[in-house]
Amino acid sequence: MASRLVLVVGDLFIPDRAPLKKLLAPGKIGQILCLGNLTDKETYDFLRQIAPDLQIVKGEFDVEAPNLALSKVVTHGSLRIGFTHGHTLIPPGDPDSLLIAARHMDVDVLLWGGTHRFEAYELEGKFFVNPGSATGALSTGWWPDTEEPTPSFCLMDVQGDVLVLYVYQLKTDQNGVENVAVEKVSFRRNSGLSA
Repeated sequence: MASRLVLVVGDLFIPDRAPLKKLLAPGKIGQILCLGNLTDKETYDFLRQIAPDLQIVKGEFDVEAPNLALSKVVTHGSLRIGFTHGHTLIPPGDPDSLLIAARHMDVDVLLWGGTHRFEAYELEGKFFVNPGSATGALSTGWWPDTEEPTPSFCLMDVQGDVLVLYVYQLKTDQNGVENVAVEKVSFRRNSGLSA
């Protein structure tokens, strides 16, 4: 693979409302890990243009793709990275449930979706990442009534046992002006997070 950059995206639902789409250019990304709820062929085709190595797991609304796996594992550098949509985890988004899933999959990093909200944290030597929803799709039960979902996705750069996560979020200020905020988080297996 020429590029070590891995796009992590999920819960797309409304592909024509993908404001972060213009940030993704073919040839820059080596692999895409899609955490489900792709929901249409046009979005699939767009992602294939970005990177031909497109790995997808099934979300609860991917009804036209019954043969997709519920979870997968890939290896980058010396890190095993597992990914799943998250709708099969009970309770959804629960750190203990995610830790059990990571142990079951025997992975250093677990990517999950379903909440439409970005999260990244380390727990018991494992790194957990939810990229949120690339389109800012609503999800009942995960957002306070006064808060709007924030469109987001992640890029991972893995070198050996170090994963650098770049989080892209479309933020709107009090004047209604949108801008893309980028946050960087690093994880080294067996030594935890750094900013």
